[in-house]
Amino acid sequence: MKMDEQRRKLQGWQTRSLWPLSRPVLAAVSLLGVALLGAISVCFAQSGMSGPGTLPQQTTTTPTPQTAKPPLSVAQERVLKPGNTFSECQNCPVMVVVPAGVFTMGSPASEAERSQDESPQHTVTIARQFAVGQYEITFDQWDACVADGGCNGYRPVDMGWGRGNRPVVKVSWNDAKTYIAWLAQKTGKPYRLLSEAEYEYATRAGTTTPYPWGNAIGNNKADCQGCGSQWDNKQTAPVGSFAANGFGLYDMVGNIYEWVEDCYHTSYNGAPRDGSAWTTGDCVPGRQFAASGRVLRGATWGNPPGVLRSADRYGGMEDMRDSGVGFRVARALAAP
Repeated sequence: MKMDEQRRKLQGWQTRSLWPLSRPVLAAVSLLGVALLGAISVCFAQSGMSGPGTLPQQTTTTPTPQTAKPPLSVAQERVLKPGNTFSECQNCPVMVVVPAGVFTMGSPASEAERSQDESPQHTVTIARQFAVGQYEITFDQWDACVADGGCNGYRPVDMGWGRGNRPVVKVSWNDAKTYIAWLAQKTGKPYRLLSEAEYEYATRAGTTTPYPWGNAIGNNKADCQGCGSQWDNKQTAPVGSFAANGFGLYDMVGNIYEWVEDCYHTSYNGAPRDGSAWTTGDCVPGRQFAASGRVLRGATWGNPPGVLRSADRYGGMEDMRDSGVGFRVARALAAP
């Protein structure tokens, strides 16, 4: 990736507190000497399985207590419809059913702020509906994993903003996999990270514009440097502070970067067309450049608006723990 593209993504993502410098979330941070800090302010709403109906309204959410729910049966999975939500254990993520579909991944050459690694545009087919976390994984959910003997007992710092229903940060790609292993064992269900194609598909939610909501960044639609929110360039916003996208998912752009399963590649030449993760290539941990490691999606509270475009992408080391990075989960569903 060209240095000017790296600088654009890193622009403004600097500490405004007295916290020590963190490890780089983006591959070029060590080259640019930019200190990344992150913080999460979260109000997280969770619920059990919902009945068929329309997608969630485009409004912010209010936290509600979560009660224990058993894992879904195969029969229950088969009757799920797009927009339905479910949760399969106490302090487990609320999942939203995302429909099958076809979309164009990447950005056109005419799109402002684009990077070369968003090319070439290509058609991707998501053949079956699947479930995606309505929000990022929270500290409450991570701490439940630790309390239950999972997540290697690792308790990430909260940067002084508190834990609870705030998105967990300071978790590497490897750490995310330990949470997913615990969640899969606890529920008996195939939880996993999203593939990069699934992430862009879920972010776009049927749109073809640069942003999930239109052609421009707008005002108070996300948390970034210049998004018009009260959290801009200061810290992350409470989860659900902005409107959901067309699939009923929150914070797919802005707030924090999120790990996906794929290796980072500098272009889409040879990328899968079926929505699966692209796991061949340079996934070597410990490398300090964007053309290695795993893909990060979504951008942070300190990034400029162009980095919040649905097609924007970056790479980071598998073992990188940073205060601006977290994740959300996905899982396959039984065929209807």
